[in-house]
Amino acid sequence: MSIHGYSPESKFPAPDAWRAPTAPGPLEATVSVPGSKSLTNRELILAAIADGPSLVRAPLHSDDSARMVDALRALGVDVTEHTGRGSFGPDLAITPRWPLRGGGVVDCGQAGTVMRFVAAVAGFAEGDVTLTAHASALHRPMGEMIKALRSVGLDIDDGGSWALPFTVRGHGQVRGGEVTMDASASSQFVSGLLLAAPRFDVGLHLIHSGSRLPSMPHIDMTVETLAHRGVHVERPTSTEWIVPPMPPRAKDVSIEPDLSNAAPFLAAALVTAGSVTVTDWPAHSTQPGILLSDLLTKMGGRASRRAGALTIIGTGHINGVELDLSAAGELAPTLVGLATLADAPSTFTGIGHLRGHETDRLAALVAEIRGLGGEAEELADGIRVFPRPMHGGLWHAHHDHRMATTGALIGLAVPGVHVDDIGTTAKTMPEFPELWQQLLGSMETGTA
Repeated sequence: MSIHGYSPESKFPAPDAWRAPTAPGPLEATVSVPGSKSLTNRELILAAIADGPSLVRAPLHSDDSARMVDALRALGVDVTEHTGRGSFGPDLAITPRWPLRGGGVVDCGQAGTVMRFVAAVAGFAEGDVTLTAHASALHRPMGEMIKALRSVGLDIDDGGSWALPFTVRGHGQVRGGEVTMDASASSQFVSGLLLAAPRFDVGLHLIHSGSRLPSMPHIDMTVETLAHRGVHVERPTSTEWIVPPMPPRAKDVSIEPDLSNAAPFLAAALVTAGSVTVTDWPAHSTQPGILLSDLLTKMGGRASRRAGALTIIGTGHINGVELDLSAAGELAPTLVGLATLADAPSTFTGIGHLRGHETDRLAALVAEIRGLGGEAEELADGIRVFPRPMHGGLWHAHHDHRMATTGALIGLAVPGVHVDDIGTTAKTMPEFPELWQQLLGSMETGTA
């Protein structure tokens, strides 16, 4: 088996692998997490095509958001840091340039939001814009996005590959119009088009033609961020969107904490039969992570909200579950990790699209769980987990931040788990190792 660099021979910890700490008893902790990656990168795109300067308060500062900032600067947008009140870095002031500047190269790294969102706005540049990515991300689906962008008037040279790298030959404007697209591989295809559509000459009428759309909350998030800037998207049907041609309004916005990045911390309460509180939890959110209180309750925890914080309390039992996670696929690795420690088998469906993320997450989860003595199997549209006693060993991150945090979560209950590359969490949460250490108080963490 080979999954983006994994080989079965590499099961023993390397000298520099991160040793996941094991909890000696129930946790009692309060945690604050950085801003939402999904909201940060949406607001940066909208600020870049707005009708004036904007300020993004308490944004996420991570590899993904840095890639977006670098991309906008390559297109001529002015992005500057300003001291703010956020605990995780400065605010960002964005001054648009119109039309955008061509002649640059955008390195998307591993960021799906950058490759899908920037591709859509690159047509507003005067001149060529080349998009590329980290070698581990070149496999990520882009074909339907390229096809749709050509349908609305973008000139894209992909050398016939229907994948990154490719060059957008910008002409300073994009026609827009009606386009039919199969976005079942990624909701980001829809979001990328919707975010750029207010600047299309005639707006956009987008129709999804494929099977069930994954991660609908992320599309709702896109629609809501547009509405906050005065662009109201019509929804004739659940798979159809009409965007009028009008520039988004300049606005100061504040970014919510990343609720999905809070998942392993809250799940730790169930693993240790303890209590974990995450601060600044919104009463309403379009982030898929807002579902965590319900999902973790189904898996055996108790949830309570007080003074703007969410607390999850572990009861000492983790339930086996059958869950459709089509609306919250990014939570799947954490919930699968919990399921390895449950009292009965679990089945998670609606997540076949995870095969096209930073790695094939379904294959990677099965491989790593089996590598620690557990048992899981892939399904056509998901994964089934059979709880088994597990042992320590090397957990491969596969260049995937959510795989890395899942290894850390299992390590709370299974002594001797080592994560080969905990640094990959910098994609969306550079502070993860430090926050995980704080979660566990004074327990020793680090390399083995």
